Amino acid sequence: MTSGEINNSSKEIPMALELHKVGKTFQSDTGASVKALEDVNLLVHQGEFVTLLGATGCGKTTLLNLITGLDVANEGHLRLGEDLRFGDNIAHVFQHYTLFPWRTAASNVSFGLQMRGVRRAERQSRAVAMLTKVGLRGFENAYPHELSGGMRQRAAIAQALAIEPKLLLMDEPFGAVDDSTRTELQQMLTDLWQENQTTIIFVTHNIDEAIVLGSRVLVFRERPGKIACEFKIDLPRPRDRMNSEFTKLFIQIRTKLSGQLD
Repeated sequence: MTSGEINNSSKEIPMALELHKVGKTFQSDTGASVKALEDVNLLVHQGEFVTLLGATGCGKTTLLNLITGLDVANEGHLRLGEDLRFGDNIAHVFQHYTLFPWRTAASNVSFGLQMRGVRRAERQSRAVAMLTKVGLRGFENAYPHELSGGMRQRAAIAQALAIEPKLLLMDEPFGAVDDSTRTELQQMLTDLWQENQTTIIFVTHNIDEAIVLGSRVLVFRERPGKIACEFKIDLPRPRDRMNSEFTKLFIQIRTKLSGQLD
């Protein structure tokens, strides 16, 4: 699928998100116009795990900000599924964890629930349950500075999932951890997705990660950002990095990222 097409192969599955000819232009410090996104077309169905892959600065983060409502497109239109609402059931996990340093892990995880008026006892119960799911049972009363980088990112993911989002946006959330922790977090996220079937859009510049996680990999071209091509990933889970089909996909995607676009 090119950026001018929308995949309608799953018409029976409700739509979670649709972008049609979306563009975004910024004004630089010098007053010049910088086109970050151009003619972005995308259809995501409920329950999909879509990875957005591209070089740093190609507009992936800008796209997530448009979906979240942190920014507004200059061109085209963005439509959410009928049960999705900005600031309600859409959660955003950033590359660097967004935990309050003065709150414990459990208090951080329950923050979104508190903002939604959930009663204290239920907030605490759900926070403990989510921390257990992400492997942080026993660290409920720890403060962020007492946790490792990987543990802090687990807590940030638990914080996002605690509100039971219909759509989860993740902006290179594992980019700042070591390879071993990254692999553990990838498996944890896959397990949570398979359990909850939350729609996930995951930004990365790591080809291996995109294939391991995604049901589809969308390759972004460099600025102005635009979806250059799509790869459907039919490999069984958990994904075997040593599998010959995995290697073949890796090479194909790397070729596209190198600028050899058809």
